[in-house]
Amino acid sequence: MDALVEFIKILVPASVVLYAAYLLVRTFVQKEIELKKLEVRNRTIETLLPNRLQAYERMVLFLERMSPQNLLVRLSSSGMPSREFHQILLSEIRSEYNHNAAQQLYISEEVWTLIKNAKEDLIVAINDAASEMTMDSTSLDLSKKIFEKSVNKQVDPLGHALTELKKEIQRIF
Repeated sequence: MDALVEFIKILVPASVVLYAAYLLVRTFVQKEIELKKLEVRNRTIETLLPNRLQAYERMVLFLERMSPQNLLVRLSSSGMPSREFHQILLSEIRSEYNHNAAQQLYISEEVWTLIKNAKEDLIVAINDAASEMTMDSTSLDLSKKIFEKSVNKQVDPLGHALTELKKEIQRIF
């Protein structure tokens, strides 16, 4: 019986010390894990932040380049038939969009949807204007009609998308 009491006298303090050591080690390991996670997150942010900022810059540039006043002036060529100019405009819009499509990784879904809708709205406006042209219409006639359609809109989808993109940039940075 004395041996059992002596064994308990040794076992209880040893168990308390062992449990305290376990708690200390567990706390230390958890803090180390949290520090590593924070370090990885910071490195990820350092890598991702420039890419994200570049994506916003590229999408602002895309929206600016797609505005009718910039698009038509940039691609306008006097004397070109309206049908040919129509194809050039659509090709340019699709090319610019495809070139920047990967930027959606860095932009919120809502803003990306606005950008896509603005692009589609511009294509519809160009197609509508082109459908009103005659066989002898020139690129200047088509440009005028596209300008008319863009001016007569109550809401400018490209401008709205650009505004929302800027708001998102300001929220993040």
